[in-house]
Amino acid sequence: MPELPEVEVVRHGLEPAVTGATVTRVEVLDARSLRRHDGPGEDFVERLTGARFLTPERRGKFLWIPTEGSAEALVVHLGMSGQVLLREPAAERDRLTRIVLDVVSPGHGPVRVDFVDQRIFGSMALDALVPARDRPEQLIPSQVSHIARDPVDPLFDDDLFLRRLAAKDTGIKRALLDQTLVSGIGNIYADEALWAARIHYDQPTRALSRPRAKTLLAEVRLVLGRALVEGGTSFSSTYVNVNGASGYFSHSLNAYGQHGKPCPRCGRPIVREDFMNRGSHFCPWCQRVRSR
Repeated sequence: MPELPEVEVVRHGLEPAVTGATVTRVEVLDARSLRRHDGPGEDFVERLTGARFLTPERRGKFLWIPTEGSAEALVVHLGMSGQVLLREPAAERDRLTRIVLDVVSPGHGPVRVDFVDQRIFGSMALDALVPARDRPEQLIPSQVSHIARDPVDPLFDDDLFLRRLAAKDTGIKRALLDQTLVSGIGNIYADEALWAARIHYDQPTRALSRPRAKTLLAEVRLVLGRALVEGGTSFSSTYVNVNGASGYFSHSLNAYGQHGKPCPRCGRPIVREDFMNRGSHFCPWCQRVRSR
């Protein structure tokens, strides 16, 4: 599933093309991609046609584009394989295109925005904007209101995160994947940050000292930052940016997907263990469960 870096790369790519753009036409090719929209496809088309987009925003893995003069936004969730592609209006469509938006951009003229989704776990929806719980002056979609801020958000509260983490009674990786505690971190970047911080994925949160927790948070930010620079992580053609190009952070991975290969730090084999219907990748020598 696309994580924070992949969604931010898409948001950044959309920004110059859709900010200030007017939606001239909406076509829903597969209503299943409107599963999070409260209403039928006709409602989605009617409300979005003629809307003027503001600057795209993101929290964790959620992306949204507010519309001018209304208290709602177009919310985009990429799911497992969703793509948002910018195309020339006459360009050939991908056979897995689910929703098409024709827009006129102030800086780019007519542009086609295609929502492509192989597995149809992603979605588009129009959603009401509501005050953020921690900053009422900031408006976010109601579908995103339960999501915590992510570590690259300038308003992320380190001290609050560390206090809430210490109060949890779970394994550290489960905590990192809890989007109500901290958003945007998925399996890939959790494994990479834990490897960098030398912390076992099943380390109890109550037995994680504050200095080690602070180190882990710093490593999370470093991993996310490097992934952003490298355009995210692509293992197949399912994740691409708005121009259809793949990210290349997969070449920089130290733990995730590296089972059987030598640990870059100690040379012993990286192993994979089943974890929450997925896998955890770690070095048993460098990453041991500790009492503190």
